[in-house]
Amino acid sequence: MSVSEDRTVQSTPTPITLVSTPGIADPGPLGLAAFALTTFLLSANNAHWMTHATGDAFLGFALAYGGLAQLCAAMWEFRNRNVIGATGFGTFGAFWIGLGLYVLLVARPAVAAAVKAPITLPATVAAIHHDEGWILLGFAIFTLYATILIAQTNVALFTTFLLLLVTLVVLAIAFFKLGSAATSGLLQTGGYLGLVTALVAWYTSAAGMAAGIGGKLRLPVGPPLVK
Repeated sequence: MSVSEDRTVQSTPTPITLVSTPGIADPGPLGLAAFALTTFLLSANNAHWMTHATGDAFLGFALAYGGLAQLCAAMWEFRNRNVIGATGFGTFGAFWIGLGLYVLLVARPAVAAAVKAPITLPATVAAIHHDEGWILLGFAIFTLYATILIAQTNVALFTTFLLLLVTLVVLAIAFFKLGSAATSGLLQTGGYLGLVTALVAWYTSAAGMAAGIGGKLRLPVGPPLVK
């Protein structure tokens, strides 16, 4: 009598090869450029430079460039584990989208309705200005602690945020008091400060882009202020 044995063949486990994901390009120059352009367009209007324009040139770019492009840069900064870029670009990308939506969905419909009843127009415009003042004040609070922490990075980025902080504070005061003769110049001052902020942000963007290219042309950004 023969005995047959059932043999179970066990397959040899296939080793798992971990493939590292290649790094991505630095999204910082894109985020800074998007912030700079949108800030420049809005500040040019506040500085009374756009006397022969509608003054709304910033609006579409607040949604597409300052908003969407900065949010994309923020997501890529999360991938790079850069908490400063992720938080900064995410915050101000949302700021520009929120501001654009506020103008389109709240401010303009309110003014259009008030025009039909002119007696309510001054109160409506004053309420809109107060809304904008509170919005700017809220983002100034974020920018304050961000500026303090960013002092640990480099001079160029710190200067960008410091100028932005001053711009937001001046504009917030101007919008809270807009309507008095003393604050019309304050709004214009905020516009000039915004223009300088945009120029410094463009410089910082160019410095990051030059570093990413790795060529001979480099732009200094300065050492950390807090080590």
